Amino acid sequence: MDHTPVYYLFQFAFFYPMVMAFFWMSGGLYYFFRRERKSRDRNDPPPMDEYPFTSLLIPCHNESDNLDDTLGAALAQRYPDFEVIAINDGSGDATGARLDALAAIHPRLRVVHLDRNLGKANALRMGALAARSEYLVCIDGDAMLEEHAMHWMVWHLTSGPRVGAVTGNPRIRNRSTLLGRLQVAEFSSIIGMIKRAQRVYGRIFTISGVIAGFRRTALHRIGYWADDMVTEDIDISWRLQLDHWDIRYEPNALCFILMPETLRGLWKQRLRWAQGGVEVLLRHGMSLFNWRKRRMWGVLVEYIFSVLWAYVMLLIIVLWALGKVVDLPPSLYIQTLLPQWHGVILALVCLLQFASSLIIDRRYEINIGRNYFWVIWYPMAYWLISLFTTLVALPKTLLKRGRTRATWVSPDRGIR
Repeated sequence: MDHTPVYYLFQFAFFYPMVMAFFWMSGGLYYFFRRERKSRDRNDPPPMDEYPFTSLLIPCHNESDNLDDTLGAALAQRYPDFEVIAINDGSGDATGARLDALAAIHPRLRVVHLDRNLGKANALRMGALAARSEYLVCIDGDAMLEEHAMHWMVWHLTSGPRVGAVTGNPRIRNRSTLLGRLQVAEFSSIIGMIKRAQRVYGRIFTISGVIAGFRRTALHRIGYWADDMVTEDIDISWRLQLDHWDIRYEPNALCFILMPETLRGLWKQRLRWAQGGVEVLLRHGMSLFNWRKRRMWGVLVEYIFSVLWAYVMLLIIVLWALGKVVDLPPSLYIQTLLPQWHGVILALVCLLQFASSLIIDRRYEINIGRNYFWVIWYPMAYWLISLFTTLVALPKTLLKRGRTRATWVSPDRGIR
């Protein structure tokens, strides 16, 4: 039986998200039952032979409204020996003055003032150079660490000489709108599962920039964070792994974060993420065609197929629109974009994926099941914004002129 080109386009557009959903579910559940199910409670982290001095880095730009919460949680860590270094990166508000006032009260806190906005990557580099420890835990200026998070992350970093970084488990603080509730579902059923599945096959696409721990030796070998990348967390993840450092995922290292709750804020954030992925692919993709770097091939293939899916969807939309104004051959004509039985199946798979995440995430968040109702809207919200941000990010990155420093832009922190 002969199939038309449109048939193959629809087959790929339909089966790619479904196959990836089952891949993430199976990998995530395997990781959970193999490594998490019988692990210690997050409030009872494993004992360590010694507790090395650790530095907690907090880059800040116009964070005066969040400093009390963020630094309060940072200074309350249940870890015996650590310092907190806050880097004021050219803030235009009261961030600098507030940090100095807090440093006068808390002896663990040190403040580094930078006279102008040079971006998060530069702020982290300055903090790392000022730190007195081999082990660095980095969080954003609006994040709140759970009290045992530092212990869990340092435990990983000290568990082996090739552990270069560890990424934690971000949780959404603000849930006052539908977008906020959808992101609760996203971080549990998508982002957490992806990291678990990627750990199963050996490499992680990106650490969570909002909570990550690093071995300073590893950072020094690769030249620290790049200040000309839109997303410094994706880039540092690839460069560490290309240098054969291992990146761990620790779901017990919880960090409560603020996320956009407006469409405009969410679009800007996800466009930046998508652009960062394209930048990393263009800069490091060719270097992966080396047998010694074969463990990164899974991450590379997964990302390439995600970009290809976005452009297949674009082609389907274009053919449908053209069919409304010109006579197309039957082999290229698309009658409707409205989901039919394909959409029903994808919605069911989405619900199954979120149900799987409930099995895992009930360890880390009470009453997460109340968000199950809202996840029915997730495919429309998440897949559509992923589609269009990828479509915009690729040409935007390709047309970018030269390397420019990525400076701070204060994000949408949600409706509180």
